[in-house]
Amino acid sequence: MPAYDFYFTRLTYESGDWDVDIRMPSNVLNSLVEYTTLKVDPVERIVALSDPKMLEAPFCYLAGHKLVQFTAAERKNFERYVKGGGFVFVDDCNHDIDGLFAKSFEAEVAKIFGAKALRKIPNNHPLYSAFFKFDGPPNTSMELNGWGDDLVHDYLKAVEFNGRIRLLYSNKDYGCEWDYDFRNKRWLAIDNTRFAVNIIQYALGA
Repeated sequence: MPAYDFYFTRLTYESGDWDVDIRMPSNVLNSLVEYTTLKVDPVERIVALSDPKMLEAPFCYLAGHKLVQFTAAERKNFERYVKGGGFVFVDDCNHDIDGLFAKSFEAEVAKIFGAKALRKIPNNHPLYSAFFKFDGPPNTSMELNGWGDDLVHDYLKAVEFNGRIRLLYSNKDYGCEWDYDFRNKRWLAIDNTRFAVNIIQYALGA
């Protein structure tokens, strides 16, 4: 198998719906090829959270709309991965703070890492300058159109260890925002997947 600098791993989990935003990974991978010098595996990898193979991934993505209730094996691997130096980006497809995904996932995080582990990160965090420069998390059309909780979230949350984000958590629904065929990016005034490049470059230690 060719050696890659990066491959995109989507995590499956037994509860809820993990198979969302199916065009998003290829779009993000295309952006990495377009903007960076990373050698990128063009194929999304789908791995069960309960599978120890996920511990080897440089970056993991987990998303959904419904209940998040980890099994014992899923909870164990999630804790090992985050504490062991992995990076997981979790995106709430409901784009709200009171929906089922948000409440149940945050409860899982509190159970694993403690009630105060998940915190808002400042908008001058190194994440926002890891590649492109942002003044904070870019807004999504879902927020601006008043879907979800009818709020524009001006923050992201994270769990950090040793001064580094290991779990990045969004209620902004970036997955849906980036869920289009990569060939359609030419119609956008500004490529909205640029922030995904920041997330991945940060995850890789930039």
